[in-house]
Amino acid sequence: MATGKAKTTKRRTKVMAKKAAKKVLKSKTKVPAKKAAKVVSANGLPKPSAKPWGQAGKALDGVKVLDFTHVQSGPTCTQLLGYMGADCIKVERPGVGDITRGQLRDIKGQDSLYFTMLNGNKRSITIDSKNPKGKEILERLIKHCDVLVENFAPGALDRMGLTWEYIHKTNPRMIVASVKGFGPGPYEDCKVYENVAQCAGGAASTTGFRDGPPLVTGAQIGDSGTGLHLAFGIVCALYQRQRTGRGQKVLCAMQDGVLNLARVKLRDQQRLARGPLSEYSQYGEGVPFGKAVPRAGNDSGGGQPGWILKCKGWETDPDAYIYFITQAPVWGPICDLIGKPEWKTDPDYATPPARLPRLRHIFDTIEGWTKTKSKFEVMNICNEYDIPVGPILSMKEIAEEKSLRDTGTVVEVDHPGRGKYLTVGNPVKMSDSITEVKRSPLLGEHTEEILTKVLGYSAKELAEIKISGAITPPEKPAKAEAA
Repeated sequence: MATGKAKTTKRRTKVMAKKAAKKVLKSKTKVPAKKAAKVVSANGLPKPSAKPWGQAGKALDGVKVLDFTHVQSGPTCTQLLGYMGADCIKVERPGVGDITRGQLRDIKGQDSLYFTMLNGNKRSITIDSKNPKGKEILERLIKHCDVLVENFAPGALDRMGLTWEYIHKTNPRMIVASVKGFGPGPYEDCKVYENVAQCAGGAASTTGFRDGPPLVTGAQIGDSGTGLHLAFGIVCALYQRQRTGRGQKVLCAMQDGVLNLARVKLRDQQRLARGPLSEYSQYGEGVPFGKAVPRAGNDSGGGQPGWILKCKGWETDPDAYIYFITQAPVWGPICDLIGKPEWKTDPDYATPPARLPRLRHIFDTIEGWTKTKSKFEVMNICNEYDIPVGPILSMKEIAEEKSLRDTGTVVEVDHPGRGKYLTVGNPVKMSDSITEVKRSPLLGEHTEEILTKVLGYSAKELAEIKISGAITPPEKPAKAEAA
């Protein structure tokens, strides 16, 4: 028979069990409700933000980039990532920095435009990678960051001890992105610069006039073009990491990047095997083709013939020219504008195939009309008829073009050392990720900030790092006193 004490204990146990059960039931019903309200819509994605457009953060907010780049191809890539909101931490040698800080200087003792225009929206930290403390800092940065970007000469990163195996072991989520001159093959160990890439990628052999030497273009398609490709690869790798949980290597060879931009010439190489390229002006002039795609001057490279023509003032203005395309659908208005209405029905001019052997004469005739007007007058008149034309704009005209300032394509930036300068803003405009262009950093400007606020070093540890020489240039040996 149970005692009174035992009965009381039993009752208490039951009550406590009921309370616990209710608690569990409550928590079970609460958790899913919380999750549903907090995160997701039916398709498992975040619910659309209720914030105004452009106020919900930037596209790459939260992405941390360890920037080992220098000169142009790599900095182009990381600056773009910075424009999109990534935190780019540029690692530089103490006392030296990116070599372009001192190249092509226009103001004594100040960072060059070469550097400032390729390194906006970044923070600079100086680290001696050979110093033991410096190596420790680099390891912390590798653990902290999402992406490492480099464009060193082949093998340089490995010689620093930063092999793919080491990086992946230290941070399995790290994406290691590299620009190299050539991909795997007989030339992969060769050092490459802009013009070398243009030549090796097929651009130079197809640029210039038929009777002249190969030419490189003023656009930096080897350096900046490859940087653009690498930025695309990095963003894709970040997206894939959401699914796989791991980083990967991303490689962009400059030769590959140039070839991708010159792909229409590889198209023409294959067409050439089946007959002459009829849209090239040499076809109409009766000049035979060789075994490779020729240089074609200012031929359009597409199905619509085009050429650069002189405009009013060409005798004294080297940029008083316009590119004029004789697009088939607007052939009638072209004939009317240049005073040749009879060409609309003349069998020698009425159809695109008939015009091909006469392109030189046609463009000479159109030029007789464009030379009576400024390039902007020609543009305004032709635009009324949907005739595709484009004025040859000088860099001075582009720098002063108000519309480019208004869209943030050309941006004036204030620098503490050199004052105001112009830079090229983000070429990609997004409605919900608005770019704020920031000036380039001074050498080592953010070293202490990154060490303490990003990597968590204490004041005492920071003092030890400074004494170690890991973040400061080596002291110059004192000059011997004269006897």
